[in-house]
Amino acid sequence: MSSDFESYEQDFAVLTADITGRIGKVPKLVGDEKKQMVANVEKQLEEARELLEQMELEVREIPPQSRGMYSSRMRSYKQEMGKLEADFKRSRIAYSDEVRNELLGDDGNSSENQRAHLLDNTERLERSSRRLEAGYQIAVETEQIGQEMLENLSHDREKIQRARERV
Repeated sequence: MSSDFESYEQDFAVLTADITGRIGKVPKLVGDEKKQMVANVEKQLEEARELLEQMELEVREIPPQSRGMYSSRMRSYKQEMGKLEADFKRSRIAYSDEVRNELLGDDGNSSENQRAHLLDNTERLERSSRRLEAGYQIAVETEQIGQEMLENLSHDREKIQRARERV
């Protein structure tokens, strides 16, 4: 069964490499070639999503004791898929900007640069927010553990004092 998973992994690796190459070509193409490439990338992204679903089904059938390793692989593949989709979205935004510029006769380089800059800043903000949230969770957990320890120490102190009084 893990051989099926490994086969899906190999297919996914080949497919994502091809998608990455095609996404890089999208902004450089013009007209119908560009439309065709965008359509091809969309089809390949759908294939990659289906492969991920198949891999998830395989992971569910793996015995629980060895499922952890495969689950962590799945998380990394999902992250890679998200990155591919975001890259494709950016390349399509660049594509739509170029079409708009052709129609309006607008240079639009500053608009494209601003959009890319805004996307980068938005990603940085999201990453920072996630880090802050994780740090806050750790602080809350640490505070709870510290409070439990203080309560335990207080109970132990009371027990020791009672024992001293008896002696």
